[in-house]
Amino acid sequence: MHTYDWGQFKLRTPVKANTETLYRLWATQEGLESWFLRKADFKKPTGDIVSPNVLVEVGDTYEWLWYGYGDDTIERGTILQANGKNCLQFSFGKAGNVTVSFKEDQGEMMLELLQDEIPADEKGKEYYHLGCSKGWVFYLANIKSVIEGGIDLRNKNVELKDVVSS
Repeated sequence: MHTYDWGQFKLRTPVKANTETLYRLWATQEGLESWFLRKADFKKPTGDIVSPNVLVEVGDTYEWLWYGYGDDTIERGTILQANGKNCLQFSFGKAGNVTVSFKEDQGEMMLELLQDEIPADEKGKEYYHLGCSKGWVFYLANIKSVIEGGIDLRNKNVELKDVVSS
């Protein structure tokens, strides 16, 4: 009998974009703010601010704010891997680590997201495994929508609560 692995999940979606475009959408402030975050600030280990269109590097730290949430909901983390072309990994608070990669599969560009090192306690299962996977499904649909159709599906009204689009 197979035991379900609450410590990780993987999501994949085909996207009509090249690896350079996808990497910039994940590895720059400008890119992340176009489909994912309200604000994506990055700093070098020296404390210097990373410019909005400059690729992040290993060791850079971030502070992220979401649409639909107030300024008191801040995610902080560190860039763990950044190869400059098709793979980026970052710590994701208490929810583990997230690795995104882009590669061709059956003639399609595939965006793959792996969240792992998720705590396997009850809070980890509910908030991080189930909650994050639900959130990532929306954001992967949104990056695809932004790239392929130019439509941003995010809820930008902080007064609207409990919606799938923020």
